[in-house]
Amino acid sequence: MNETTLSTIRATFEASNLGTIHFGQVIGQLVGAGVESYHVDYRSGRTTYYLPDGSTVDFSFERPQHGIAEPFDGDAVRAAIVGAQQGRVMYPEFKTLTQRAGCAAYTVWIAGRHVVYLGRRGETHTERFPD
Repeated sequence: MNETTLSTIRATFEASNLGTIHFGQVIGQLVGAGVESYHVDYRSGRTTYYLPDGSTVDFSFERPQHGIAEPFDGDAVRAAIVGAQQGRVMYPEFKTLTQRAGCAAYTVWIAGRHVVYLGRRGETHTERFPD
């Protein structure tokens, strides 16, 4: 991975975690950097980015202080997603809302244009990118 790609991914990660860019901007910047997918694990506090050539990079973030709810509430996850898509919910709030809804991790499949959200017992919710 070259330094420009790494720098773009790092800057996107930081801006997203600060809540200064919305999900559409995150995806646009990562597409520009050649990212194929990324995985966010709330329990370990890690985000890992994957490139088509097999290279990866990961960054840490603060793990949830309130923990992750035991039951998975797909409707609450969906409500957080809609808020993010509409620009009303930025990433710091999105993390809190989805963790309270029982989301333990998720994978953004940029190339596949969807996100798979995972509950603590293996429950899933798949959300397609809006057209």
